[in-house]
Amino acid sequence: MRSKMFTGRPKMLAGAAFVAAAALVLTGCSAGDDTAGSGSTGGLSIDVPDVAMHSAMGDMEKELNIVAWSGFVEPAWSDQFTADTGCTVNRRVAGTSDEMVQLMRTGDYDLVSASGDASLRLIAGGDVAPINLDLVPNFGDDIVPGMKGQIYDTINGKSYGVPIGRGANILQYNSEVVTEAPTSWDVAWEADSPYAGQIIGYDAPIYIADAAVYLMAHQPELGITNPYALDQTQLDAAIKLLKQQNKIVSEYWADPAAQITSFMGGTTNLGTSWEILRKLTGDEKFKSVLPAEGSTGWSDAWMIGAESKSPNCAYAWMDYTSSPEVNGAIAMNFGMAPANAAFCSLNDEAAAHCDYFNATDEEYFEKVWFWTTPIEQCIDGRTDATCTNFQQWTDAWLTVKS
Repeated sequence: MRSKMFTGRPKMLAGAAFVAAAALVLTGCSAGDDTAGSGSTGGLSIDVPDVAMHSAMGDMEKELNIVAWSGFVEPAWSDQFTADTGCTVNRRVAGTSDEMVQLMRTGDYDLVSASGDASLRLIAGGDVAPINLDLVPNFGDDIVPGMKGQIYDTINGKSYGVPIGRGANILQYNSEVVTEAPTSWDVAWEADSPYAGQIIGYDAPIYIADAAVYLMAHQPELGITNPYALDQTQLDAAIKLLKQQNKIVSEYWADPAAQITSFMGGTTNLGTSWEILRKLTGDEKFKSVLPAEGSTGWSDAWMIGAESKSPNCAYAWMDYTSSPEVNGAIAMNFGMAPANAAFCSLNDEAAAHCDYFNATDEEYFEKVWFWTTPIEQCIDGRTDATCTNFQQWTDAWLTVKS
C-alpha cells in the first residue's frame, strides 16, 4: 500500500489545554527509583481519575466513532470489520494531538489513535478508560515488548492503550554532500558544523526533547536522565542549545511534505526526519542513521473514550486491528513499524517492511525516547525537584524561534 503518512502526521503544537490536565497529575504523586529505559513506567505512580473499565463483551452496537491519524482507518480493512461485526465505522481524521484531545473531551468519540504527547493528557483528564486486555485476545505475546507498559499509556499498573505502531526521529542526510557518514548528532547541533545553513530542525515544542537527548550524552553534568523530565536549569540548557542551532538551520519543518521538498530541492542536506520521509524521496542518495546519542520517537495506541457509547464495537475494533494482517496493513499504509511482530512473518513484502522500519529490533528502539508530555512531576523518578510542564516548553520554544 502507498503510505499516506505525509497527509496527516501530527504537528505536536500543544498549548494551554495541557495545563488543566497537568494540574490533575500533580496531586498526590510519588515515584520510585527504578524508572528506566526509553519510557517504561518503572515505579512511577500518578493520581488520575478513577474511570470504570469495560468488564465483559456484550451485543455489538450499530456504529463506532473513531478519531484517527490519516491512514489508520481505511475501507480496505474497516469494511470487513463492519461485515464481521455490524458496527459501521465513522472516521474523523485529526491533524494534531491537540485536536484529538479536544475531540475526545466532547464525549462524541469511542476511540482515538493517540500519540504519546496526547495520551497522558487524556488519562489525566479522565477522558479515556483503562483497557481490559482480557477482551483483546490479539494483544498477546506477538506484540513487540517495547510497546508494552510504557509511561505514556500505562499508569499505576493499568493499561490505557492498545499499541498500533512506532517510529524513531532519525538523522537523515544527503550522501552526495555529507560524504562521511555521520555517527553523532553533533553535525546538526554544534555551531561549527560544516553543514551550517543546510540543516533542518523540527518545528514544535516537543523538539526540546531532541536537544535534551544530545545534552544527556555531551553534558552529563546537567544530570538529565529522561529528556521529558527537565527541571528549570536543564530546560534552560536545552533552550540555549536550540538557540545555538537556530543560527545554523536553514529551516524548520512541521509539514512532512515540506520536509521532503526541502531535501529534494537541495535547501536541506542534513537534519531530523522519519524513515518513511526518506523513503518517500525516492532517491537512494538520501541516507539515515540513528546516532550514538539515541533519539526521540513516536508511538501510537488505540485508547477508548471514558464515555464511549459503543464499547463493544470499540473493543472488537482494537482486537481486529491488533491482528497481524490488519495491524500490518495500517503500518504499511502509514509508514511505521507495526506493533504485532507476527506480521513480519506473513510474506516477503511484510518482512521487507519490518526490516526497513526495524520493527522487531528492540536494541534499536531501546535508544529511542518516545514522545511523552512533560509534567511537573519528574517522571525520571526524582522527588526532590519540580520539572517543567509542556506549557513552559511551549513558551520556551517561542523564544527559540523569535
